[in-house]
Amino acid sequence: MVKVYYDDEVSMDVLKDKTVAVIGYGNQGEAQAKNMRDSGVHVILGLRPNGSSWKRAEKDGFEVYSIGKAVKRADVVHILIPDLVQPEVYRKHIEPYLRGGQALGFSHGFNVHFGQIVPPENVDVIMVAPKSPGRRVREVYLDGFGVPSLIAVYQDYTGRAKELALAMAKAIGSTRAGVIETTFKDETESDLIGEQIVLVGGLIELIKNGFEVLVELGYPPELAYFEACNEAKLIMDLIYERGFTGMLKAVSDTAKYGGLTVGPKVIDEHVKENMKRYAERVRSGEFAREWVEKAENAREVLEGLMKPIEEHEIEKVGRFIRRMSGLES
Repeated sequence: MVKVYYDDEVSMDVLKDKTVAVIGYGNQGEAQAKNMRDSGVHVILGLRPNGSSWKRAEKDGFEVYSIGKAVKRADVVHILIPDLVQPEVYRKHIEPYLRGGQALGFSHGFNVHFGQIVPPENVDVIMVAPKSPGRRVREVYLDGFGVPSLIAVYQDYTGRAKELALAMAKAIGSTRAGVIETTFKDETESDLIGEQIVLVGGLIELIKNGFEVLVELGYPPELAYFEACNEAKLIMDLIYERGFTGMLKAVSDTAKYGGLTVGPKVIDEHVKENMKRYAERVRSGEFAREWVEKAENAREVLEGLMKPIEEHEIEKVGRFIRRMSGLES
């Protein structure tokens, strides 16, 4: 069983009189910086001069510095910028200013695990990874609770790296929910595999193919959207709140019987073998190498991949249904 840490087990003393420099003020950067500040941590921001987030961060009351200056002033450098950007920013603006005894923090282990960032031996290297988008990290904190997080230690130079990771997790509110201890390897690989075969890739393809089958059989696209996509959200909410069994108890007996007898024949061993094949691409580093090679033109690559989705009929029908539901104006 994994080890789970809760609020009354974790102290923030290790952060007392320390400065945490959050590098980046995007989805996670803003949420984690605000939560840590509200928990009493001295937080500064390291951003690109004249970047779009600089003025926004100043307006939110933060001390904002260039990345290099922030690193010089910090005890903990918490890197919360996109994966493909991190290695260059690290080499140019972080590594030259690191000193012994500092800590490098991450919320995803991609670059450290796959060797795109190689920290010096005289710093702690830790991970605090909230299992939620940044907006939710902030919302739940303000509600007096927190989202679960993972913590990991890659390098323990000071002997207090784990204590520091737990303190940061507490500062963003996660120990209120529970913090699970893991490794950089397990967090990185499981995250990538889950995104590819289920959460992003798998769900899009499952919903899109279900929609296409219904339309090709002659059913109106609007009806197909409700059955393949709109109601998927309702089912996922039930699973999220109650688990598989709770969801099954909440749907009709007809839905239970049809789903439990037909589902395994559609998502069968062949699909599972495909999942394993692509999971191995992550574990071997093949996916990381492929993605890193596309760093220079990543925007164009992603735009090309997204265009067929944006032009798919399910998106056109979806906009209509979302307007009906009051979700879009």
